[in-house]
Amino acid sequence: MATYPTLEIERSGRVATIWMNRPEVFNAFDEQLIGDLGAACAELDADAGVRVVVLGGRGRHFSAGADLNWMRRASAYTEAENLADARRFAGMLRALSDMSKPTIARVQGAALGGGTGLAAACDMAVASADASFSTSEVKFGIIPAVISPYVLRAVGPRHALRYFQSAERISADRALAIGLVGEVVPLDGLDAAVTALADTLIGCAPQAQKAAKDLIAAVAGRPIDDAVSEETAQRIARRRATDEAKDGIAAFLEKRTPAWLL
Repeated sequence: MATYPTLEIERSGRVATIWMNRPEVFNAFDEQLIGDLGAACAELDADAGVRVVVLGGRGRHFSAGADLNWMRRASAYTEAENLADARRFAGMLRALSDMSKPTIARVQGAALGGGTGLAAACDMAVASADASFSTSEVKFGIIPAVISPYVLRAVGPRHALRYFQSAERISADRALAIGLVGEVVPLDGLDAAVTALADTLIGCAPQAQKAAKDLIAAVAGRPIDDAVSEETAQRIARRRATDEAKDGIAAFLEKRTPAWLL
């Protein structure tokens, strides 16, 4: 397992937690953290012993977004330098979003700007009651461009039209109501809630979970027409023919443990 200057990787059974470890700056990210997160996602995605990946932040806050020193450096970049910098950030978010196994954002305190993007790029998010979010970029004369696909996927265009332009703080309860997070719990119950969700995910078939993620990506936003109906029929037919599906159905009927839990 590689070591990363800005991260801690903690393993508990089949769950790996990526801890952003810059609590002194509220886990704000810069070039180093962006590179470390992208590399850690790739490493854990390739590790067959890891079934679920949790993303968290050490200290009081999940992530305050962009590091001020990084923003200051970027403000002096040429357009070409800014494009290269933005591409690195986009690549990291894509690596997180495209992981072949379930991902959970564990959010406490502030998750601002890119921190909101990190939470949205995970498959699901559990937040403490004190969590708050914001797509705050317009306060600085910029836009939440790189995080926009993931936030839009979570909250939809109507809510994005408001929050991308207003930069309002979004409370944990409001984040739950608009779909940015899936669960809100007291701060002292956050770890237990994340563990319970991870345990539930581990109980399900890993290849089927990856196929389910691919299914959502293939079907979301498309009209329900003959082409979609045919594609969904072909996808379930292929999945039923896999060894994993055959074992899962047989295990249920025979009241035994499926192979992926042994």
